Amino acid sequence: MSDESVLENDEEAEDATAARPRRRLPVWAVVATAGLSGLFYAYAVWGAIAFLAECAAQGITGYGWFVLILPIVFPVIVFGAAFAAGWRRRFAVFAFLLLAGLALVAVFWLNVVGLVAGASDSIFTTS
Repeated sequence: MSDESVLENDEEAEDATAARPRRRLPVWAVVATAGLSGLFYAYAVWGAIAFLAECAAQGITGYGWFVLILPIVFPVIVFGAAFAAGWRRRFAVFAFLLLAGLALVAVFWLNVVGLVAGASDSIFTTS
């Protein structure tokens, strides 16, 4: 077998894989996966709204409003980015991106809670 025949076979194999249409996820799989993970993202948003309401009752500075509104907006942005990056990929990659985004939201939430607990002088107004 010569080097030329090996190169021709490799080129034929590449052409065959390039000619095959790429299989996409079925719509029901995208909807089910995004819907289920969307519930967890919505839970993060709802928890941030409840925390904002509790803190607002105590009185919040402008910086406090900024810090406590970010965890409401952040999960929506992360979900949108993870969905946009993964909905055309394989199922495992799509699910992993949504899960990684949820982990990022959880870490951000813990940072906000730690900031509010440690920096209460700059977050809350003193009466």
